[in-house]
Amino acid sequence: MGLFPKTIVVACTALGLASCSQMQTDDTFASAKAASEKYRDVDVALAAGYIPDPSGECVESPAGGMGIHYLNMALLEVTRADPRVDGTGTHTDFLNPAILLYEPQEDGSLELVGIENLVFQASWAAAGYAYPPSYGGSEWDAMADNPDTDMDEAHGFTPHYDRHVWVFRDNPAGMIAPFNSNVSCEFH
Repeated sequence: MGLFPKTIVVACTALGLASCSQMQTDDTFASAKAASEKYRDVDVALAAGYIPDPSGECVESPAGGMGIHYLNMALLEVTRADPRVDGTGTHTDFLNPAILLYEPQEDGSLELVGIENLVFQASWAAAGYAYPPSYGGSEWDAMADNPDTDMDEAHGFTPHYDRHVWVFRDNPAGMIAPFNSNVSCEFH
């Protein structure tokens, strides 16, 4: 089989290029969701090597929440954690995400709400890439701490690119927005 399933090629031909692009993006998100479905059970994530963010933080902002990040350090290729998390990772495969996003529930359980990948900017450039990675039709977000502000825009990491994908929780701001107003840290 070619790059795209036959049904998508036929539909794209019939609907035109703009519709084709949207169908490919929808299929990309659906594939990522299906591949991550098993991690709805946090114990499966733990057994697969994911660990809760060592800071214990549940990330929330006026724009919405991200939840608690569960990190796969091997996929991120973390080399140090102090003073900032750094690594050599250039992993961009959303069928095997490096980060899982969980929302704490009132009963103490965790609900999988999204997935994320993160690549370190220096490693990405060293690998020969001139532009940020892209997924879902757009470039990933570039994150670096601004020392002139009180908040840590890079969330404890060295400069990096990241992409949040809200495949398990509807996001009014869009499937790939950094924050989701439908995610809360109320029960953390």
